[in-house]
Amino acid sequence: MLIRTAMFAAVAILVATQIPALLEHTVPAQQEPVVQAPAPKPQAAATPQAASLTPGTMVLNADGRGHFIGTFRLNGKSVTGLVDTGASVVAINERTARMLGYSANSLDFRYPMQTANGQTQAAHIVLDRVEIGNVRVRDVDAMVLRDEALNDTLVGMSFLTKLKSYQVKGGSLTLAN
Repeated sequence: MLIRTAMFAAVAILVATQIPALLEHTVPAQQEPVVQAPAPKPQAAATPQAASLTPGTMVLNADGRGHFIGTFRLNGKSVTGLVDTGASVVAINERTARMLGYSANSLDFRYPMQTANGQTQAAHIVLDRVEIGNVRVRDVDAMVLRDEALNDTLVGMSFLTKLKSYQVKGGSLTLAN
């Protein structure tokens, strides 16, 4: 049990330290040209825009802070999520887990997690499906953190690495599967 926890922590640290290299080398999208959505006009509110280009492709435009935020469907339920390449897995809080049908009794908060806010405990789950626009992925590892440890849903590498490609270019994030 201790070895398993230590191995999980080591993998999380390894992934977190390798994210800059992953951002420099995006996975190619099967030699098809990436079609860019028109650049958004400046807006008073920092609302991100999303557009589906073709089946299996989705484009998220950065918000005013440069973040990629979209409405994801986790196990069929709509959840606003921030794409976070620094997160090794999808991370949700207890409130979101309950909305997705996970009871407090089914969550085992035994995995130590290091977050931007410090050390906390998390429960491991596997989401049946994660979707945004025309992009759909099945069997995605996720961690449930206590509500006080996480306010928003983070869509991390456990989702992104299941895609054929993802690419950041010109203020847009293109997801393809």
